[in-house]
Amino acid sequence: MATPGRFLTTHVGSLPRPQDLMEIMWAREDGIPIDKAAVDERIHQAVTDMVARQLSAGVDVVNDGEMPKPSYATYVKDRLNGFGGTGNTFVFADIEDFPQTKARVFADPGRKHRKTPACNAPITVKDMEAPRRDAQRLMDAVKAAGGTRAFMTAASPGVTAFFFRDDYYGSHEQYVFAIADAMRHEYEAVAASGAMLQIDCPDLAMGRHTQFKDLDVKGFRAMMELNIEAMNRALVNIPADKVRMHLCWGNYPGPHHLDIPFQEIVDVVWKAKPHAIQFEAANPRHAHEWAMFESVKVPEGKVLIPGVIECQSNYIEHPELVAQRIGRYANLVGRDNVMGGVDCGFSIHVGSGGVDPDVVWAKMRSLAQGAAIASKKFF
Repeated sequence: MATPGRFLTTHVGSLPRPQDLMEIMWAREDGIPIDKAAVDERIHQAVTDMVARQLSAGVDVVNDGEMPKPSYATYVKDRLNGFGGTGNTFVFADIEDFPQTKARVFADPGRKHRKTPACNAPITVKDMEAPRRDAQRLMDAVKAAGGTRAFMTAASPGVTAFFFRDDYYGSHEQYVFAIADAMRHEYEAVAASGAMLQIDCPDLAMGRHTQFKDLDVKGFRAMMELNIEAMNRALVNIPADKVRMHLCWGNYPGPHHLDIPFQEIVDVVWKAKPHAIQFEAANPRHAHEWAMFESVKVPEGKVLIPGVIECQSNYIEHPELVAQRIGRYANLVGRDNVMGGVDCGFSIHVGSGGVDPDVVWAKMRSLAQGAAIASKKFF
């Protein structure tokens, strides 16, 4: 994933929205009538700005910052039929023993406005044009800003099943495959636009201490395999090199002491079709896991996009640290199989995230500077 002479950089997806756009999105989620044309124009302006700022910071593979979406996953309810049930509740096992931490996590304004109605009817595509509109808006903005590489995020079948409780299908297998069949349209629309399709898959790691917390590791791995099988079916018509995926243990300021170790699931992760795997590798719970690649072999054709920037802290990583982190992976799996990334999104739900927006852009610049330093050492 490297151009001649350097490492490429990218991020996971969500970026801080402007305050007025946040209020618009909250109003839309809360069912307050708003002018659709005015909303579309504001989103267009925000996407144009986000793309230009990413490129200015030195990021190579950019996106729309998820400006059109209320979150990386819950937007699905607006594009598919079948989600008209009651709201979902969520249990994160790692914060149950820390009530003050739990209170802070669930006080996040982004979570307060989040709508997650259960599935209570057959799932079908409701809005065929939404993914095409988003992709075209992004590609137009990238071209206008002089960029050449773009990606667009989409929720995995597994994470959709996590956010929206099943009150209709009766089994996880039936449910996740129904979601996959419906999401196939979106995946193919994004890939056809020329943008890299990114499938967001917190279910493949976070699911262990949330949705599937009562299963043992063997049982969780079986659920992973099922979710990956559903995702692969939805990607049947898209070449692997046009898709990347993001693995996540949950982007929230919790203790994360119950996160399943990457090494216990990595062999299952390789079964997913996307050619590039993004994963958390900068935060204090997972920064050590680079060492597993001393013994774990990366399959032919797979590329690693480790997080070398953390997304929950206002600390700005030193470029030399970023370079060291990229270098560790390059030494173990080869320089052409590594891209510099970010642990997760900076605002996965509209209004969420504890990092100062100005610091976000400083972190992005540090990412680019660190990749440049690493490039001088490896190319």
